[in-house]
Amino acid sequence: MSSGAGRRLVEVQSTNRRSGATTVLNIGEVLAQLSADFPSVTASKIRFYEEKGLITPQRTPAGYRQFRESDVERLRFVLGLQRDHYLPLKVIGEYLEAIDAGLTPQNLPPGVSIAPRMVSDDLESRLKGRPRRLTPEQLRSESGAGIELYETMLSYGLIDIRGGTFDDQALKVAQACTALAAHGIEPRHLRPFQAAADREFGLVERAVGPLSSRRGGTSALRAAEMAREIAEHCLNLHSALVQTRIAEMETS
Repeated sequence: MSSGAGRRLVEVQSTNRRSGATTVLNIGEVLAQLSADFPSVTASKIRFYEEKGLITPQRTPAGYRQFRESDVERLRFVLGLQRDHYLPLKVIGEYLEAIDAGLTPQNLPPGVSIAPRMVSDDLESRLKGRPRRLTPEQLRSESGAGIELYETMLSYGLIDIRGGTFDDQALKVAQACTALAAHGIEPRHLRPFQAAADREFGLVERAVGPLSSRRGGTSALRAAEMAREIAEHCLNLHSALVQTRIAEMETS
């Protein structure tokens, strides 16, 4: 790169910083930022980390990599864990997956911190459309459930933990159970709801069975949409039947 081109690049980056635009770096500039702390880092090692999915730099139409601040912070995280704690990439990758999901990785080595900018803006926007995953602590905090109620919901199968986390549906169940517990209705009283839900799901599954058995992604999407529609009708029916009984209380 000529000295004139180098000056123009610096000027563009300075302008980006002043204007609040996202600064992008090429692989040489990333190496320059990292080499003081990690002298052994090379371009081939960075490309290897990309192949393993630990970083996801953007590409220009011509195919050149464009690294953002989040990519550099992720590289610092990976390189530091390998150098200081000798961790395998599989474990480091699991840490990064947890961070990308908005969770704090479990069993991080002592003294390891997570930089605020390890998740890029574009990844944050994509994650907004994903279902949330909640840790047990987050589930209890957001639902207001105590330890005893939480453990009882688990034992009765009202909430299901997968991979150490819960989904938004589990949070809704926990919130409902917490509210009902305030009226003296305990999880053991709610087992008929679980049985009824299983039966309703069986009806839905049989109804969409012919469509879901067809090959092709479109058929699977249509089956899922039909299942949601049928489930909505089941919920409306259930609500209407309960409301009918309540109305009879008022007139008796």
